Amino acid sequence: MRENRSDGEQFILLGLSADPHVQVLLFFLFLIIYLLTLLGNLLIILVIHTNSNLHTPMYFFLSHLSFQDLFYSSVTVPKLLENLLSQRKAISVEGCLVQVFFVFATTGIEACLLSVMAYDRYAAICHPLLYGQVMNKQLCERLVWGSWVVAFLDALVNILLALNMDFCEVQTIHHYSCELPSLFPLSCSDVSTNSAVLLCSALLHAIGTCLLIFFSYVRILTTILSISSTTGRSKAFSTCSSHLTAVTLFYGSAIVRYLMPTSGSPLELILSIQYSVITPLVNPLIYSWKNKEMKEALRRMMIKYLQCLGAEEI
Repeated sequence: MRENRSDGEQFILLGLSADPHVQVLLFFLFLIIYLLTLLGNLLIILVIHTNSNLHTPMYFFLSHLSFQDLFYSSVTVPKLLENLLSQRKAISVEGCLVQVFFVFATTGIEACLLSVMAYDRYAAICHPLLYGQVMNKQLCERLVWGSWVVAFLDALVNILLALNMDFCEVQTIHHYSCELPSLFPLSCSDVSTNSAVLLCSALLHAIGTCLLIFFSYVRILTTILSISSTTGRSKAFSTCSSHLTAVTLFYGSAIVRYLMPTSGSPLELILSIQYSVITPLVNPLIYSWKNKEMKEALRRMMIKYLQCLGAEEI
């Protein structure tokens, strides 16, 4: 970061709308979305950790995905809610760069965890007899920790380069949060290196995780088609449908957002909302809607909770 940078330097986040009435409506909308995101993901974590039947690799990864989604939505939504009610929608340069780091890191973690979950489904369907040996506890923990380490290192490389960017004056960001591509047009210094590193890291991260997901599902599809029983094929596919839906929602928007040129268009806002706000909200629904084990565990937990309430009243 340049030494003469003033502590008072700020960016103005233009957000989603300039209309005060619309801003109030958006505040309540995103507040409800955020609270539902917290509730849904905390519920998934609680159900998995309190039900011994769900102590399997698939649900281990799902609990970490839910924890990541809590972290993910908390990086951007609270600041969005604050700005929707404030007159001056400002954020300091330092605060903006901190947000950039965590947005980049959490996006990377989400991608890594989704690819790890694809590999888990591959091991379960293609090698069911060896599944317990392959996906042992030690490997599962290493895969989760590896996802966090890789994503944070990737974010660190990009943010260290961003610290050297010079911003000449108060500038506006046509966005509701700070994302690295949005800062490049605001810099007075050369950002060619930053852009090249961002493109390389985004491509490597996206291609690496996408390839693992793609080849895992090619093998899964081959195995499912070789199953003679219709019931068996349906059961095998049902274990992957939730994950495929989550992958499509996340990758479809995140990859396009980070590879498209920054223009401040409504499409950029829509894509960012999709992967940073909507995806953490719907993931608990996706993974519990068609999952009999999750629905049964949720039902038992609710019955137990109601029984405890009844006992206290008595």
